[in-house]
Amino acid sequence: MKNWRIIILAFLLLNVSLSSCGQPHLPETQQDFAKKNWDASISGSFVAQNELTFDSLVLKSFFKSHPQLKQVEDDVVLFYRSRNFAYAWFDDGKLIEQAGNLYNRVINLQNEGVSKKIPYQASLDSLFNLFEVEEHQKKPNILLELMLTADYFVFSKLSWEGVDQSVSESLKWHLPRKKVNYEHYLDSILENTNAKNTIKEPVYRQYDLLKTYLKKYKDLERKEIWTALQYTKNGSQLGDTSLLIAQIKKRLFLLNDFKGDTSNAIFDLSFYNALKVFQQRNGLTVDGLIGNETIKILNIPLKSRIRQIIVNMERNRWLPIAEYEDVLAVNIPDFKLHVFHKDSLLWSCKVVVGQSIHPTTVFFGEVQNVVFSPYWNVPESIVRNEILPQIRKHANYLATHDMEITGYSNGLPNVRQKPGPNNALGLVKFLFPNIYNTYLHDTPAKSLFGETSRAFSHGCIRVEEPVKLANFLLRNQTAWTPEKINSAMHSGHEKYVKLNTKVPVFIAYFTAFVGQNNQLNFRKDIYNLDEHLADMLLEEE
Repeated sequence: MKNWRIIILAFLLLNVSLSSCGQPHLPETQQDFAKKNWDASISGSFVAQNELTFDSLVLKSFFKSHPQLKQVEDDVVLFYRSRNFAYAWFDDGKLIEQAGNLYNRVINLQNEGVSKKIPYQASLDSLFNLFEVEEHQKKPNILLELMLTADYFVFSKLSWEGVDQSVSESLKWHLPRKKVNYEHYLDSILENTNAKNTIKEPVYRQYDLLKTYLKKYKDLERKEIWTALQYTKNGSQLGDTSLLIAQIKKRLFLLNDFKGDTSNAIFDLSFYNALKVFQQRNGLTVDGLIGNETIKILNIPLKSRIRQIIVNMERNRWLPIAEYEDVLAVNIPDFKLHVFHKDSLLWSCKVVVGQSIHPTTVFFGEVQNVVFSPYWNVPESIVRNEILPQIRKHANYLATHDMEITGYSNGLPNVRQKPGPNNALGLVKFLFPNIYNTYLHDTPAKSLFGETSRAFSHGCIRVEEPVKLANFLLRNQTAWTPEKINSAMHSGHEKYVKLNTKVPVFIAYFTAFVGQNNQLNFRKDIYNLDEHLADMLLEEE
């Protein structure tokens, strides 16, 4: 069967430290974990049979009596027509292994982060359990057969596809959506005759990793009372003792950040290291100290974290399935750029993204040009709201900022900043045509990369390692040696270089992901995009 390889945005499997820009590849333990955690419950041992068939008119009668399944009628009809109306879930009158696996997934749909229920679930329960009791009859049940097939298509759309693309677009997600032929995928499942040959589900692997944590957090919510911790200045450093330390130790233990002794209230080295782990995976300043921000994040209710996991599982359902030679990926809430070659992470670095009032758009593009010593053509909105007020106050504003007027349009001057070390775009920019006027670029404001939260731009993405990125993109164009690239960046004359091969760029938005060492990471919802989606997904709870 086709090997479903989903490599887009694989950067979400990694949470490289904020001080590191050069992780060589996905750690072996991470690869092993990902392979082991593919959910194998939609695989099994099957006997491909096509001799036992049924009358096609049965389908019309089935959907007439089950109108809530009308949404998948076309899929079911096409599936059976392609197999000449042969039974799919029975062999020699017995249910195949996969039928039980699918049944378990359907009745436990909440484990997929889906609040909806499969239509006619009570009927499915009765049909399945009754047949299990009377299996000695060795006679297939056509109603159970059709119910399983219809439920497969309902399940696949809810668990592997998610909300309609028009909905994701309305939620400001402009990345291309995954396209899967679920009929062909079901054929692949049924044709798999080797129990050891696990069929990977058509969903990005991060989805299953998050699903594991969804169960853990739901279990915690059932068992634990998440009492709000009260910050105190006393007992916040190594060697101190306080009740707060004891409370935090227990909480970090429950969250798998602390492995030491929870019976004492001493701020020891193991507690210090646990705090740093917690801070890193929550996108905080990593200092190993108890501060207001750390307490604030520790106090986030488990229910809120569950909503956050579910929202990001949904976003993972949308990711496309494709293979690329090179890929650039930016996760906006993580303030990181990740560079891939095939299925391996080459390196990562910090980025600065748009402010909440000038958000960076979630979308897909392809880098086509590297521009050395660029001009900065100042957008109209910045000219109107920022440049003109400054010109009125300071007559020499343009000259002191290496700017010039090149013409007039829409009642405004066309302003551009000349190439040079003070140019707002730095010494190089990376262009991928898009309607959002967004691109990657260098910056003279290097100090901003030292900030933990880096939402400072007008929407474009400032890259901490622009020289490294330029060398990567031009590595196969032999004329552009590192020395020539350095010279072009400092020449003071704008130079466009077209890439021989376009490089995909995915600008995404994930506030929960499983990263390095299989740790669950959370990031702040800097553009407030989570809650609306959470309300839609959990409307029935």
